[in-house]
Amino acid sequence: MAERDPEAVGRFIEHFASVLVEAGVPRMPARVFAALQSTDSGRLTAAELAEMLRVSPAAISGAVRYMVQVDMIRREREPGSRRDQYVVDSDFEMILRRDKILLRWQASVQEGLDALGSETPAGTRLAESLAFFEFLHREFSELPAKWQKIKAELGTSRRH
Repeated sequence: MAERDPEAVGRFIEHFASVLVEAGVPRMPARVFAALQSTDSGRLTAAELAEMLRVSPAAISGAVRYMVQVDMIRREREPGSRRDQYVVDSDFEMILRRDKILLRWQASVQEGLDALGSETPAGTRLAESLAFFEFLHREFSELPAKWQKIKAELGTSRRH
Protein backbone atom coordinates (compact mmCIF):
# COMPACT_ATOMS: atom_id res chain seq x y z
CA MET A 1 0.00 0.00 0.00
CA ALA A 2 1.31 3.44 -0.91
CA GLU A 3 2.26 5.88 1.83
CA ARG A 4 0.10 8.94 2.08
CA ASP A 5 1.37 12.45 2.64
CA PRO A 6 -0.40 13.55 5.86
CA GLU A 7 -0.23 17.20 4.79
CA ALA A 8 -1.88 16.40 1.45
CA VAL A 9 -4.59 14.42 3.25
CA GLY A 10 -5.13 17.35 5.62
CA ARG A 11 -5.46 19.75 2.68
CA PHE A 12 -7.97 17.41 1.05
CA ILE A 13 -10.04 17.20 4.23
CA GLU A 14 -10.15 20.98 4.63
CA HIS A 15 -10.89 21.61 0.94
CA PHE A 16 -13.63 18.97 0.77
CA ALA A 17 -15.11 20.32 4.01
CA SER A 18 -15.18 23.85 2.59
CA VAL A 19 -17.06 22.56 -0.48
CA LEU A 20 -19.60 20.90 1.82
CA VAL A 21 -19.91 24.10 3.87
CA GLU A 22 -20.68 26.03 0.68
CA ALA A 23 -23.46 23.49 0.04
CA GLY A 24 -24.97 24.17 3.49
CA VAL A 25 -23.37 21.56 5.76
CA PRO A 26 -22.19 23.05 9.07
CA ARG A 27 -18.40 23.36 9.28
CA MET A 28 -17.50 20.76 11.92
CA PRO A 29 -19.81 18.05 10.53
CA ALA A 30 -18.33 18.77 7.09
CA ARG A 31 -14.80 18.28 8.46
CA VAL A 32 -15.81 15.03 10.19
CA PHE A 33 -17.45 13.71 7.01
CA ALA A 34 -14.36 14.58 4.95
CA ALA A 35 -12.12 12.91 7.55
CA LEU A 36 -14.18 9.73 7.48
CA GLN A 37 -14.10 9.73 3.68
CA SER A 38 -10.31 9.98 3.77
CA THR A 39 -9.87 6.75 5.77
CA ASP A 40 -9.59 3.36 4.09
CA SER A 41 -12.02 1.82 6.58
CA GLY A 42 -14.55 4.68 6.48
CA ARG A 43 -14.80 4.43 10.25
CA LEU A 44 -13.22 6.23 13.22
CA THR A 45 -13.91 6.68 16.91
CA ALA A 46 -14.62 10.12 18.37
CA ALA A 47 -11.14 10.17 19.91
CA GLU A 48 -9.55 9.35 16.54
CA LEU A 49 -11.59 12.08 14.85
CA ALA A 50 -10.63 14.63 17.53
CA GLU A 51 -6.96 13.78 17.12
CA MET A 52 -7.08 13.78 13.34
CA LEU A 53 -8.88 17.12 13.14
CA ARG A 54 -7.11 18.63 16.16
CA VAL A 55 -10.33 19.63 17.88
CA SER A 56 -11.97 18.96 21.23
CA PRO A 57 -14.05 15.86 21.91
CA ALA A 58 -17.03 18.19 22.50
CA ALA A 59 -16.74 19.51 18.93
CA ILE A 60 -16.75 15.95 17.62
CA SER A 61 -19.72 15.02 19.81
CA GLY A 62 -21.88 17.79 18.37
CA ALA A 63 -20.75 17.10 14.82
CA VAL A 64 -21.44 13.37 14.89
CA ARG A 65 -24.80 13.92 16.61
CA TYR A 66 -25.81 16.20 13.73
CA MET A 67 -24.48 13.83 11.07
CA VAL A 68 -26.22 10.76 12.50
CA GLN A 69 -29.45 12.76 12.73
CA VAL A 70 -29.31 13.76 9.03
CA ASP A 71 -28.17 10.28 7.93
CA MET A 72 -24.73 11.30 6.65
CA ILE A 73 -23.05 8.72 8.90
CA ARG A 74 -24.08 5.98 11.29
CA ARG A 75 -22.92 4.97 14.75
CA GLU A 76 -21.73 1.42 15.44
CA ARG A 77 -20.28 -0.34 18.44
CA GLU A 78 -18.06 -3.39 18.18
CA PRO A 79 -19.28 -6.27 20.36
CA GLY A 80 -17.63 -6.03 23.77
CA SER A 81 -16.43 -2.47 23.20
CA ARG A 82 -17.62 0.65 24.95
CA ARG A 83 -16.45 2.95 22.16
CA ASP A 84 -18.71 4.08 19.37
CA GLN A 85 -17.33 4.13 15.87
CA TYR A 86 -18.68 6.52 13.28
CA VAL A 87 -19.09 5.06 9.82
CA VAL A 88 -19.60 6.63 6.43
CA ASP A 89 -21.69 4.34 4.25
CA SER A 90 -21.43 3.48 0.61
CA ASP A 91 -23.06 5.71 -1.98
CA PHE A 92 -25.79 3.10 -2.47
CA GLU A 93 -26.81 3.11 1.19
CA MET A 94 -26.84 6.91 1.27
CA ILE A 95 -29.15 6.99 -1.77
CA LEU A 96 -31.57 4.62 -0.06
CA ARG A 97 -31.68 6.80 3.05
CA ARG A 98 -32.28 9.94 0.97
CA ASP A 99 -35.15 8.16 -0.77
CA LYS A 100 -36.78 7.47 2.61
CA ILE A 101 -36.40 11.13 3.53
CA LEU A 102 -38.08 12.13 0.28
CA LEU A 103 -41.05 9.90 1.10
CA ARG A 104 -41.44 11.63 4.48
CA TRP A 105 -41.24 15.04 2.76
CA GLN A 106 -43.89 13.96 0.27
CA ALA A 107 -46.25 12.88 3.03
CA SER A 108 -45.71 16.15 4.89
CA VAL A 109 -46.24 18.30 1.80
CA GLN A 110 -49.37 16.29 0.92
CA GLU A 111 -50.70 17.03 4.41
CA GLY A 112 -50.08 20.74 3.84
CA LEU A 113 -51.71 20.59 0.43
CA ASP A 114 -54.78 18.93 1.93
CA ALA A 115 -54.96 21.60 4.64
CA LEU A 116 -54.41 24.59 2.33
CA GLY A 117 -56.32 23.42 -0.71
CA SER A 118 -54.84 23.10 -4.19
CA GLU A 119 -56.61 26.23 -5.47
CA THR A 120 -54.79 28.65 -3.17
CA PRO A 121 -51.43 30.24 -4.06
CA ALA A 122 -49.78 28.32 -1.19
CA GLY A 123 -51.49 25.11 -2.30
CA THR A 124 -50.30 25.63 -5.88
CA ARG A 125 -46.75 26.09 -4.62
CA LEU A 126 -47.01 22.97 -2.45
CA ALA A 127 -48.44 20.97 -5.36
CA GLU A 128 -45.38 21.87 -7.43
CA SER A 129 -43.11 20.88 -4.54
CA LEU A 130 -44.95 17.58 -4.21
CA ALA A 131 -44.57 16.91 -7.94
CA PHE A 132 -40.85 17.65 -7.65
CA PHE A 133 -40.41 15.29 -4.68
CA GLU A 134 -42.34 12.58 -6.55
CA PHE A 135 -40.04 13.10 -9.55
CA LEU A 136 -36.96 12.81 -7.31
CA HIS A 137 -38.37 9.65 -5.71
CA ARG A 138 -38.81 8.04 -9.16
CA GLU A 139 -35.28 9.06 -10.13
CA PHE A 140 -33.80 7.82 -6.86
CA SER A 141 -35.44 4.42 -7.34
CA GLU A 142 -33.58 4.05 -10.64
CA LEU A 143 -30.22 5.36 -9.42
CA PRO A 144 -28.87 2.19 -7.75
CA ALA A 145 -29.17 0.12 -10.95
CA LYS A 146 -27.71 2.94 -13.05
CA TRP A 147 -24.85 3.41 -10.60
CA GLN A 148 -24.05 -0.33 -10.51
CA LYS A 149 -23.81 -0.33 -14.32
CA ILE A 150 -21.50 2.70 -14.33
CA LYS A 151 -19.43 1.24 -11.49
CA ALA A 152 -19.00 -2.00 -13.44
CA GLU A 153 -17.92 -0.04 -16.51
CA LEU A 154 -15.43 1.94 -14.42
CA GLY A 155 -13.96 -1.25 -13.04
CA THR A 156 -13.58 -2.68 -16.53
CA SER A 157 -12.02 0.46 -17.99
CA ARG A 158 -9.52 0.81 -15.12
CA ARG A 159 -8.18 -2.70 -15.70
CA HIS A 160 -7.08 -1.90 -19.25
